[in-house]
Amino acid sequence: MPATRTPAVAGMFYPAHAAELHTQVQSFLNQIHAPDEPPPKAMIVPHAGYIYSGPIAAVAYARLQAMRDRISRVILLGPSHRVGFRGIAVSGMDAFATPLGRVPVDHEAVEQVRQLPGVGFLEQAHAQEHSLEVHLPFLQEVLGDFKLVPLVVGDAHPPEVGAVLEALWGGPETLIVISSDLSHYHDYQTARAMDRETSNAIEKLRFEDIGYDQACGRNPVNGLLWVARRKGLQCETLDLRNSGDTAGTRDQVVGYGAYVFH
Repeated sequence: MPATRTPAVAGMFYPAHAAELHTQVQSFLNQIHAPDEPPPKAMIVPHAGYIYSGPIAAVAYARLQAMRDRISRVILLGPSHRVGFRGIAVSGMDAFATPLGRVPVDHEAVEQVRQLPGVGFLEQAHAQEHSLEVHLPFLQEVLGDFKLVPLVVGDAHPPEVGAVLEALWGGPETLIVISSDLSHYHDYQTARAMDRETSNAIEKLRFEDIGYDQACGRNPVNGLLWVARRKGLQCETLDLRNSGDTAGTRDQVVGYGAYVFH
């Protein structure tokens, strides 16, 4: 019987019932008028509870709807919130499930990157991790059938993450999604200033300028920026807000940004 990674945060970060989840994701997407332009090769998208970061995530995911049947593989990288480890963790699961159904894992791609330094199986890094899971319902809504390469990033340097991305770069059938929030638990004005500075660094592909306090997913983010600089990609900030703008108070906020790379 196929091994499936079951949802860990359904009912907490997003609705646990398929119909309600579908309605909520579509309501976010329907508020966005995406321009008619080539789809991004890579994106950075936030990973908080949907009431907080869903509207910002939707701004990026709306860019994919015109590519519904062209993207067939998603390389999804997010930080580890629960398990400390060195390197990058792949999963031996056959599929990752959400209330909307199962997404098959691309075993061939997993086996390919497992040969790289610092990459290995670590199922416990995936079991309770929300940074990948919360993106799956958005991907299931905007894409057709696709395979997933799920990667939880621990303590890893930009060239290590970048080597994985380069190995799996592919063509227009392959999309790279980096999961990251920005600053955490500052007051509203402090967070806005910090996140503007981080956004400027992301736009300029300045991975050297993004530190521990600026983005919880800085390791996968910095790996993408390392590759983007080598490949001459252009970054565009689509949205930059925080939880004080969406569903939270403004005394302690979490920052969210949506970015696309062409």
